[in-house]
Amino acid sequence: MKLPPRTVERLSKYRRILMEQSSEEEAHIFSHNLARLLNITPEQVRRDLMLIGLTGNHRKGYNIQALLKLIGKTIDSYDPQYIAIIGMGNLGRAVTAFIRKSESRLRIVAAFDIDPMKINHEIAGVHCYHVSETKQIIKKLDISIAILTVPPDAAKNIARILTESGIKGMLNFTSVHLDIPDDVYLKDYDIITSLEEIGFFIKAK
Repeated sequence: MKLPPRTVERLSKYRRILMEQSSEEEAHIFSHNLARLLNITPEQVRRDLMLIGLTGNHRKGYNIQALLKLIGKTIDSYDPQYIAIIGMGNLGRAVTAFIRKSESRLRIVAAFDIDPMKINHEIAGVHCYHVSETKQIIKKLDISIAILTVPPDAAKNIARILTESGIKGMLNFTSVHLDIPDDVYLKDYDIITSLEEIGFFIKAK
């Protein structure tokens, strides 16, 4: 099933919200309640869920467990997907700890750094290798996704090494524009751009 990237992003957010709701007494949720929790419109929620083949009950809304199951079937892989995190500074450790605590089929199985104090140690529950071992370990552990939390001046070289290693997707936490092959899916997480967007709308109000 082909879906727009923003729809996949929202489906992931719906699932996190729904998992919180599933622990409560209510077995159903209306589109306007889900929309309010994510600060979007009910129409957007309904469009997204229709794309994956689900319509709600006008009297009860959406069955939470059925919706969780369908979202998982839509966006999860049949097999676990393995992740490497490159750069185990404060940000890298925080991201690793967060992902390891999440209920996801995405698993961080290796970390890489150049700090001798970190190499061959377990950090945030993950073994840390030297960056020079990147190609070997990525192939050995069948890693398909990489998270970049390296200093900006190292980002382009690391991205090149990753693409040569067969990585299929990257989440880029650096502020550097990466020129990568079309067959590698890149997602930039630019905190400055996000903060400037927030600042603009606060100023506009």
